[in-house]
Order: sequence, then C-alpha cells, then structure tokens
Amino acid sequence: MKRDRLTRRDMMVQAAAFAGALPWATAAVAQEEEVRTRRPRGFRIGVCDWNLGKTGDPGSFEAARQIGLDGVQVSLGTAANDMHLRKPEVQKAFLEASRAAGVRIASLAIGELNNIPYKSDPRTEAWVSDSIDVCNALRVRVVLLAFFGNGDLRDDPKGVDEVVERLRKIAPKAEDKRVILGIESWLSAADSMAIINRVGSPAVQVYYDVGNSHLRGYDIYTEIRTLGKNICEFHAKDYNHLFGKGKVDFVKVREAMDAIDYRGWIQIEGATPLGLVESYKQNAVYLRTVFPRRV
Repeated sequence: MKRDRLTRRDMMVQAAAFAGALPWATAAVAQEEEVRTRRPRGFRIGVCDWNLGKTGDPGSFEAARQIGLDGVQVSLGTAANDMHLRKPEVQKAFLEASRAAGVRIASLAIGELNNIPYKSDPRTEAWVSDSIDVCNALRVRVVLLAFFGNGDLRDDPKGVDEVVERLRKIAPKAEDKRVILGIESWLSAADSMAIINRVGSPAVQVYYDVGNSHLRGYDIYTEIRTLGKNICEFHAKDYNHLFGKGKVDFVKVREAMDAIDYRGWIQIEGATPLGLVESYKQNAVYLRTVFPRRV
C-alpha cells in the first residue's frame, strides 16, 4: 500500500505529541505557521509611465523619484517601436534606470491594445505571450491588458468570446511563469467575473481602476469586495479631481481593500489640475494618509 509523504510540519507536530519530549517542536510549528500566513504591512504606490508623458521611457523612474513614489508601471511599448521592451537591451536599460533612481518596476502594461484590440488583431497574441517573458525578465508578476477604445468589450459578445478563447490558450504559460494577466475594462464586476470564470485560470484576473468604475456608475466599494482575490492590482484615479477632493472616497476604498486583504501596488493615474509634478506630489501625499508605506 502506498504511504502518503509526511511534510516537515507533519513530522514536527508528531514529534511534539510524544509526551512533551520535544517542547521546541510546538514552538517551531507555531513560528512556521506565523511566517506562512504573515502578510506585508502597508502599500506601495507607483505611477503609470504614460501619465508621466514617458511611455516606454526609462526616464520615468527618475521622474517618479522626484515625485516621491515607490515604483513605475511600465509600458511594453507601441506598435511603432514593435513593443520594444521585448528586446533584452531595452530591458537592461529599464533595470539600470530603476536601480539608479531607487524606484521599482511595479508592473507591466500593454496600453496599445486600446488601439490594436486583443479581441481581433492577430499581432496582439504574440504581444501578450511575450509580455509574460518580459515580466519574468523584469521580475514583476502583473501585466495589464487594456480593453478601452477600439478594444472595448461592452455589448460585444463576439469580442468577448474571442478574448476568452485567446486567454484560455495563453493562461497555461502565464501560470507556469507565475504571471497574472490583468483585464482592465469598462465592464462591471459581474461581467468581468463571467470572463474569468469562462477562462478558468488563476492567471487571469481583474485590474481594477476605481475612477473608471466609479465613472461608469458602479458601486466600487461593493465591487472590490465582490471581486476579492480576483483583483491583481489597482489604479487610483478620480476624474478631474485631486485625490481626497473629488468623488472617489479613498477611505472607503481602503476599507474594501482591507476586507479582501489586499496589500499590493496602487498606481496613480490621476488628473493634473496643478500641473503634472505638483498634482502627483499632492496625490501621493494624500494617498499616504490612507495607504501607509509598506514596511
């Protein structure tokens, strides 16, 4: 009869059971359990490179440093430069710029999918596939797939079907490489979950933009709770307003994040009524009052 393998934890628990002969075992088990379940405290706040006017530009890291941010969400590139972050020499330039500025590469994004849709253009399948390899090269885990503009999925069941089919094909690679493909769209939480459930892979999740969803009239505080662990990352946005002075209640956003135990990146994608640098500095200062720095 085949015997089940004992884990290290199982053996430690069994050892502790022998008349207290090994009192250290119970303490070690408790310590191991604590380490396993411990969650990082606080949040990291970054910025989208396109909002800095530096799409696919390593100079975005120094700009983020001057604002006082922790990281940059970087673009894979554009059709015009053939998604240049796929090239090793470009990856090296980004890694060096990140180190020099002391600002992290937070995640990856393919914004060009708004112009050249994933739901219809064959070129995009290679872009998404290659983005997984780029994530590994840059040591990040999330790539944003954009579904706005030409890529909008609202009222487009055929487009949704094609996206589901393409995600099903690429999901195993993402799972193997431990990369998450984050869908950012105008869709509601329910419609987004319908896509995720059809794909059926933990590598496909929702990239949640609080400003976009609020603009669409969704109850963002409920949606965050509904989506739960299916949210891979957040954009902080409040159309035409500095944070804390507009329509998005970031305190309630924090409460919703706490409810789902989210402690990942928050990327600023905000309005700039005071100019880019000053607006982003004020937005960052405000967000830090709600989302303290990760330690």
